[in-house]
Amino acid sequence: MNLTPLQSRIMREIVSYVRREQLSTGTHVVESQLAKELNSSRSPVKFALNFLAEQGMFTYDRNRGFFLAQNASDLGHIAEQLSEKSEDPIYQKIAELRLTNKLPELFTEIELMRELDVSRTVLRSVLTRIQQEGWLEFRAGQGWKTLPAIDSMEAYQESYSLRIMIEPAGILSDAFNLDRKLLEECRKQHAYIAQGGFMTMTPLELFEANSDFHETLALCSGNRFLLQTVKRLNQLRRLVEYRQAQKKRQQRKSHSEEHIEILDLLLQGDRLGAANKLRLHLERAKSNKVQSDIFDDDEIAPAALSMS
Repeated sequence: MNLTPLQSRIMREIVSYVRREQLSTGTHVVESQLAKELNSSRSPVKFALNFLAEQGMFTYDRNRGFFLAQNASDLGHIAEQLSEKSEDPIYQKIAELRLTNKLPELFTEIELMRELDVSRTVLRSVLTRIQQEGWLEFRAGQGWKTLPAIDSMEAYQESYSLRIMIEPAGILSDAFNLDRKLLEECRKQHAYIAQGGFMTMTPLELFEANSDFHETLALCSGNRFLLQTVKRLNQLRRLVEYRQAQKKRQQRKSHSEEHIEILDLLLQGDRLGAANKLRLHLERAKSNKVQSDIFDDDEIAPAALSMS
């Protein structure tokens, strides 16, 4: 079955939630509560639960609902399968072309349709998604144009410099709203990672947990433009960074430990301390990227297709 990006995301989030909460076999999972937990409507959650029931993760009772059929610790294989299916293969091919500088600055849909052997309808859907992520732009009469992306060490450093400027400032914003429940949920997630979850979580789960932390702080800032910027940077980082999560698990553990320290300072009411800690956290991450092999040829394999 071909899943939509929304369906894939909701399924990954359900599996991540069950693993993070360490739910045991037989736990009753209520659709409405799960939808609220995932900040989603009930329809995609119900679809996801039915699909996961077919995979053996849940059992369904017509009168009582869904019950967990496996322990959380036994769901690694399902998490891996969903991670592998998380990306549209056409999206992946275009991303590879972009990251290996094989996508022309300007190109037409017809050219890309021919190279990827795909229909216009399918290609247009993927290109629209990429345009929303901010690394391609449609120009009437010209076709598609590539936009700046995090595709080099210099670009990576620039992205971190921007984050260092704006993310700590968001914590100190006059509009900052300390959403205790939201921060405590975020803390629970990173406590799970730091206490061993980093060893079994998929690279995509680790990356999304990291992104969620920074977007949670941006949301609390009360500044919609800061949140929009952080989300856009996370979308650009996602093209390359989650590939590294598998090889740098110990680093993910230390990242989560630092996230917990920042969250604890916020929950204690020390916004200045949290902002300083976040700035140091980002500066350390920026410094680590300088020695990173993330853009080595072996790390980002050339795409099988190239534009001529």
